[in-house]
Amino acid sequence: MIRGWTVHGDGRAPAPGEVVKPDERLSWGRTVGLGAQHVLAMFGATFVFPVLMGLDPNLAILLSGLATILFLLMTRGRVPSYLGTSASFVGVVAAVRADGGTSAEVTGAIAVCGVVVALVGLAVHLGGSRIVSAILPPAVTGAVVLLIGFNLAPVVAGTYWPQDELVALITMLVVMVTAVAGRGMLSRLGVLVGLVVGFALSLLLDATLGPITGPDPSGVVSTHPRVDLSGVGDAPWIGLPLGTPELPGLHLPAFSASAILLIVPVAIALIAENTGHVKGVASMTREDLDPYLGRALAADGIATAVAGGVGGSPTTTYAENIGVMAATRVYSTAAYWVAAGVAILIGFCPKFGAVVAATPGGVLGGITVVLYGMIGLLGARIWVENKVDFSRPEVLVPLAAGIVIGIGDVALTLGGGSLSGIALGSIVVIVGYHALRRLAPTHTPDQRDDEEVG
Repeated sequence: MIRGWTVHGDGRAPAPGEVVKPDERLSWGRTVGLGAQHVLAMFGATFVFPVLMGLDPNLAILLSGLATILFLLMTRGRVPSYLGTSASFVGVVAAVRADGGTSAEVTGAIAVCGVVVALVGLAVHLGGSRIVSAILPPAVTGAVVLLIGFNLAPVVAGTYWPQDELVALITMLVVMVTAVAGRGMLSRLGVLVGLVVGFALSLLLDATLGPITGPDPSGVVSTHPRVDLSGVGDAPWIGLPLGTPELPGLHLPAFSASAILLIVPVAIALIAENTGHVKGVASMTREDLDPYLGRALAADGIATAVAGGVGGSPTTTYAENIGVMAATRVYSTAAYWVAAGVAILIGFCPKFGAVVAATPGGVLGGITVVLYGMIGLLGARIWVENKVDFSRPEVLVPLAAGIVIGIGDVALTLGGGSLSGIALGSIVVIVGYHALRRLAPTHTPDQRDDEEVG
């Protein structure tokens, strides 16, 4: 169980060299302020990614709050973390929809993926964290995360960017400058700032230049306004997150073998993210959190399974919020309870969801060109941080093959079924890596890339 929080020091700020630990808090006024910072940090990505997956952002915000509460309860308040919408699913969801998959089939596959992560969490809890590093060493997890991110490049080039190239370019530049030149909290809000600036610019261009002639999200060229706010007026201020026909909210899942095959490999990315975040928080709080890794994985898996079961977006621990903790040196889980409560309240405001749903395609193009690349490069960062040795052919060869298959969306048809892109690339990376290591004449059981992720 989670015990009450003790007040750290005078309740104002941690002294130099000290941190506010998860079971401590500052004054409630400051804790509420920190909770608001966590809401801002997670906000941009948590509602942009559902839109990119064709799901309701309101429901995603609501479920992120509930998922965070579940996570805090299951980890007994020892691992401060916010669970927002996972970016790792965007590419595979796009692939499912490109094959004719419905929103119900997407969320059904998301639910199955969540069950897989929860089972891995149970295994880690019972058998120890070495299980993760044995099956998914940094060489493998880095490759899978990289191919998931870069597989999204055609979505940017073919769907979002062409809708309004000028707005996309300006939005991209705003995101980049804010992230690099921004100070303090502002630097962590690049996506949100880019969204607001791009949205305002689109409204200004509609007012001054009139409608734009270009492709819509389906690729059909027409003359239309950049921003369509027709659905905002009809949306209620308070209500269930039912979504719209374009971005469905609460609904029951359906289960398709082809969708499940495409989406389940993303479990590897969730496991890598959670493991890295738990270890990152452990190093900053100076506590041993390895005993809670299994609980963290199981919590995220259950949250993702529940989200998929009601038609929502998958969740994962958020680096944005870990960045807020690193900047403030406050790791109190009390602030996350505040953030979760605020997110739940926002989730019950359909009018907010209608505004988000009206985000112009050009704005999404500018945001996604940065975000998708960052997802892919997270895989490369895993390699760098764990000093993966690419001079060894048993590492280089299977990773090279799997990455090209994933990014190029290469397909393999066997009988009446087919594997392609992310699913096939992930299989080649995992199976090829472990098989070729056993064949390598220089193989030893304690090589560097067997160490834990993160």
